[in-house]
Amino acid sequence: MRIDAHQHFWQLAARAGSWPPPSLAAIHRDFAPADLAPLLAAHGIVGTVLVQSLPSAADTDYLLALAEKHSFIRAVVGWTELLAPGAPANITRLASQAKLKGLRPMLQDIEDDAWIADPTLAPALNAMAEHGLRLDALVLPRHLPALLQCARDYPALPIVIDHAAKPPIADAAFGAWREDMAQLAALPNVHCKLSGLVTEARPGWNVDDLQPYVRHVLDVFGPRRVIWGSDWPVVDLAGGYAAWLAASEALLAHLGQQDRDAVFGLNACRFYGLK
Repeated sequence: MRIDAHQHFWQLAARAGSWPPPSLAAIHRDFAPADLAPLLAAHGIVGTVLVQSLPSAADTDYLLALAEKHSFIRAVVGWTELLAPGAPANITRLASQAKLKGLRPMLQDIEDDAWIADPTLAPALNAMAEHGLRLDALVLPRHLPALLQCARDYPALPIVIDHAAKPPIADAAFGAWREDMAQLAALPNVHCKLSGLVTEARPGWNVDDLQPYVRHVLDVFGPRRVIWGSDWPVVDLAGGYAAWLAASEALLAHLGQQDRDAVFGLNACRFYGLK
């Protein structure tokens, strides 16, 4: 059973000039369930995790409404302002929605790289853990030390690192990413998404460009804490759904069948509590 654990829908009219800009012509349009459904059918994907891409309560309500209408959307990762005085109450309200499985503060867009380690987030993060929600961490390598502190402070909060923290693949570099990811992987509440890597690679990327980063993620997290996702439609900027899925199959070909099944779906089911 294959699950795409990271995809988006959006309506440009609701984004008020937010990303994506017109210069990204391939994705500067509306994306809806009817656009994704044929891709899922063509590649044997039975369900998805729909992830927010706008820091807006209205956008989260829109995604939840889509999830109610389309059975292939198995889970929604939404957004709420975690530092708001009413954050715990908002989290309680959101957690009452059956398909709301997680929240994602857009850390890569927050000026303070250490924001997620702010002690004033405690009421919100504790409320997430109490309600069984997961934290999707949209981070860059520079955010990993603060995320490590957060993961240590909240061991009952399941955390997944989106897009493997966007390592500097285009530069064929690692920097502190390699060791920081290893430290996070040592914590049992932290998982990692195998997604978004092709948009970090150079134009004309190939599997060999991605292999050192994927191998490191698998080595430190193990194949039972790595979760595959397409990052559609953003993946259309770097080859598209089919190309990324084919690359993923090649990158995971050395694993046994049970481990491949885990990465391509079962880990997402376990992490997000999918039926």
